[in-house]
Amino acid sequence: MGKKEMLLDELKQIPEPLLEEVWDFVQFLKSKASQEKIDISLASESSLKKDWLDPKEDEAWRDL
Repeated sequence: MGKKEMLLDELKQIPEPLLEEVWDFVQFLKSKASQEKIDISLASESSLKKDWLDPKEDEAWRDL
């Protein structure tokens, strides 16, 4: 049995009032993952900017 199936089985046993908290936590985890992707992209952009803005880089890509 995979983790998703195990989690679904657990969810079926959770009392209704606790489902709101579970829902909030799942949404938090999804938001956190999205924010981490954005943070990585921004960090990559700042570290690669020196190469992107180099005239030699423009020259190398001119014929492609």
